[in-house]
Amino acid sequence: MRRRAVIGAIVAVLVVAATVVVLVATRTDGTAPAAAANRSDAAPAIGAAATTTPPVSTPPVSPTTTTTTSTSASAGTAKPTSAAVSGDAPLAGRIKPGVTHSGVATFYDTDGTGACGYDASTDPLNAAMNVADFEGSQACGAYVQVQAANGASVTVRITNLCPAPCRVGQVDLNPKAFDRLGARNLGEIPVTWKLVSPPSVPDISLRYKDGSSQYWCGIQVIDHRNPVARLEVRAGGSWKRLQRTDYNYFLSENGAGCGGAVAITDIHGERLVVDPLPVKPGVSQPANRQFARH
Repeated sequence: MRRRAVIGAIVAVLVVAATVVVLVATRTDGTAPAAAANRSDAAPAIGAAATTTPPVSTPPVSPTTTTTTSTSASAGTAKPTSAAVSGDAPLAGRIKPGVTHSGVATFYDTDGTGACGYDASTDPLNAAMNVADFEGSQACGAYVQVQAANGASVTVRITNLCPAPCRVGQVDLNPKAFDRLGARNLGEIPVTWKLVSPPSVPDISLRYKDGSSQYWCGIQVIDHRNPVARLEVRAGGSWKRLQRTDYNYFLSENGAGCGGAVAITDIHGERLVVDPLPVKPGVSQPANRQFARH
């Protein structure tokens, strides 16, 4: 009798346990809570496969540390400067005031025409600049003083591009300009050169490119004392900055500002405003302005 009572008690316990397992494993909608199996704090499922790999504890991530690291990396690498964001990029390129360059002087036969798009000139004091320092026409019209080791020097105006095999720092002079530095039979001579702002230059002129009209125009600045950094046109009550081409014209591809007022800025930051000039393609028109000497 006692043995039957014990067996009955054991059976009752097993029935209760089975009922609890069924209740835990069943949601109110009758489906198993699968998401619980993916939680790191969930109880392991019954069976060896579920217990072979213990749950991995992931350390908490500090938002402060993450933010600090991200900000620091941006500041040291790819964070854009205020100049890049606002469009107020540096005015001077590779050729800038107070910087002396080293290279060699060579010579070639030239009349002052070339990549800058200037007219032929009887003035022999001109030169072509190597690709790196030409910098996509930014060097056009710049005056540089070239000096040889013997102390001789000459000031020339950049009117052309000297392609490879010209090297960085190389200046290719008109033969008569080269004569002021050394004998031509030398072929090339080591030199230093730097930007200068000459005392005597004619007033600036502007020229609309061939094919220009009120719908499309290119504008060229000629005879500027200092290198030109920017050109803007007055359009719709505001100033619009034009992009410079490798052939030394500033383009207004949608015609904005063509025939209107023009503002020219040099690498020193001086800004000259020129009154509207008629769109006369291929004609150099006086602007009656000139940059200050530096």
